[in-house]
Amino acid sequence: MAVIEQTTEHTGLDKEGGEIVLSAHDITVAFDDKVILDRLSLDIKRGEILGFVGASGAGKSVLLRTILGLTKKQSGTIKLFGVDIEKASERERLRIDMRLGVLFQHGALFSALTVLENVQVPMREYLDLPRKLMDELAMLKVELVGLPPDAARKFPSELSGGMIKRAALARALALDPDIVFLDEPTSGLDPISAAEFDELVVKLRDTMDLTVYMVTHDLDTLFTACDHVAVLGKKKVLVEGTIEDMLKSEEPWVKSYFRGKRARQLDLAARA
Repeated sequence: MAVIEQTTEHTGLDKEGGEIVLSAHDITVAFDDKVILDRLSLDIKRGEILGFVGASGAGKSVLLRTILGLTKKQSGTIKLFGVDIEKASERERLRIDMRLGVLFQHGALFSALTVLENVQVPMREYLDLPRKLMDELAMLKVELVGLPPDAARKFPSELSGGMIKRAALARALALDPDIVFLDEPTSGLDPISAAEFDELVVKLRDTMDLTVYMVTHDLDTLFTACDHVAVLGKKKVLVEGTIEDMLKSEEPWVKSYFRGKRARQLDLAARA
C-alpha cells in the first residue's frame, strides 16, 4: 500500500486518503540464524480494526513485540503517527508511548494488585496525579469495559477468564490511547464471552475513535469485528484486505483457513 508522506505534519496518507497511524516497512527479525520475519510491510489506518492472522509460530506476536520495541529488529522502519520510533527524541517517544495501549496474551495482570491498582499502573508511570483522581479515573475505565464496580477491589485470582480480559483492556485504555494492541484477546474464552468481548472492542472503537491492532486466530472475531485482515505467511504479509478479499483468495493457506469447513459454518450462521 503506497504511503504519501506529508512534510508539514507527522502523518501519512494511503492512496484512498486514510490517515496511517502505524507503518511497518521491510521489517526483518531473526533469532540467531533463524529468520522469523523477512522484509515484512504493513500499514494500519486510523479508526480501523485490523485482524492479524497466521499459522501458529509464524511470528504474529514477534511483529507485535517488535512494533512495541520489546524485540529487536535487524532491519526496516517502524513509524507510529508518522514518527520513526528509532529516530524519535526521548520526549517524542514518551508522547508516542502514552498514545499506545496494550493487552498482552492471558491479560498479564499483576497478581498482587487489585483490578483498580492494575488499571492505575500506566497512570503511575506516566502521570503525576492525586490518588483520589487516579481512583476515579480507574473506576471509569473499569465501568467502560463492562465490569461491575465491586470487581475493582478484587485480585486477578478472584476473576473469571472473561473478567481478566476486560480488566486488562481497562488497563490498556488507562491513558485514553489512540491505538490499542490486543494479543489473542479472546483466547481461552468460551464462545459467549468471546462474542461479548468482540462487541465491546467494536463499541470502544466507535465511541473512543480507537485504532485496533489485533493478533488473533479466532474466525468469529475476524468475521464479526475486523474491518481489515492481514495474513502472515512465508515470513511476510501474504494477503491483506477485507473478509471478502480473504474469501476470494487462492493462496492455499488463506483458502484453507477462510473457506474451510468451520469458516463455511460461520458464514451460514451469519446468513441465518
